[in-house]
Amino acid sequence: MMEIRKDFLPLSRPSIGEAEIAAVTACLRSRWITTGPLCKTFEERFQQLTGARHAVAICSGTAGMQLVLASLGIGPGDEVITPSLTFASTVNMIVLSGARPVFADIHYDTLNISADDAETRITPRTKAIIPVHFAGAPAEMDRILELADRHHLTVIEDAAHALGTRYRGVHAGGFGKIAIFSFHPIKNITTGEGGLITHSDDPLETRLRMLRFHGIERDAWKRYGKSGNPDYDIETPGWKFNLTDIQAALGIAQLERLDEFNRRRTELVEIYREELKGIPGLELPGDPPYPHVHSHHLFVVKILSMDRGRFMERLADYNIGYGFHFPACHLLKYVRERFGVQRLPETERAAQAILSLPLFPEMDDADVSYVCSSVKTILKGSRGD
Repeated sequence: MMEIRKDFLPLSRPSIGEAEIAAVTACLRSRWITTGPLCKTFEERFQQLTGARHAVAICSGTAGMQLVLASLGIGPGDEVITPSLTFASTVNMIVLSGARPVFADIHYDTLNISADDAETRITPRTKAIIPVHFAGAPAEMDRILELADRHHLTVIEDAAHALGTRYRGVHAGGFGKIAIFSFHPIKNITTGEGGLITHSDDPLETRLRMLRFHGIERDAWKRYGKSGNPDYDIETPGWKFNLTDIQAALGIAQLERLDEFNRRRTELVEIYREELKGIPGLELPGDPPYPHVHSHHLFVVKILSMDRGRFMERLADYNIGYGFHFPACHLLKYVRERFGVQRLPETERAAQAILSLPLFPEMDDADVSYVCSSVKTILKGSRGD
């Protein structure tokens, strides 16, 4: 019988070092702690990373989706195609905009949106499609961009999992369209909470920045900094979705370590794959068939030989955390009641089996081996071997 570890191994934990602490401390000592020059630097670093012409820092990925939909004028009578296997915030923002979410099925192996299925969902009311780079594996962007161009749709990449993700050499957010990143503490880099929009549309840039901060065309740094002008006018009302310089200081320091973080994530995934291959009752994540770089934001397995709820209980017995990414959005109570039930066979097959195992850069090899041994023991016990 294997020995149970004494300390809890969480699903994820942000990697915060002395460089991050020093950067945030320097920002606090500067006394300029709201949106300012560090936010601008953070945005510029993302322009360099993705190749996008514009980058707009915001307080969360969810706020980014709300801003983008509003800036595009998407609302009542419109439809937006999204996979159901995504975080509910995307669907919530579509619904709150007044538009209708239309769910596309996925590829069961990679959990990414099926462009072929998405195309069958397009109607004259369809205005946008939101491919998710699930767990850090890029969606089939050539096919998505082609069908979007042919049907005159806006592409909004959900790049919340995709810091470091590349499709045929292009970083997520670098396709000349719109992409939304997230910096929640579970993500590959964090700003505590936060997000960022990349795009290459000059008129959209003006509208995003106005709606990000009350409808005012200039942020606080440009109004209250040296040579600033505190006067302003408002052409249209907006929200308060800005990122602070404190958060940007953390983000800049984290971004410097992105390659380090993702290298370690890749090493940990390779151990998982080696130690869990061929285990009866367990399916490992599939890789996309095209050239790509995976950010390994999550390591999502499928539990096939026992009840997933019982499997999670047994992981907890071994002091191991886990995640569920995600409950299928088309089966959520309010979605069913408001829009009816849509059948998505591959999504439903995957959603009843998926489970995320611990993955973060500060894990050591022994942590992964412990998780793998625990998984093997639990599944073996369920078979009565």
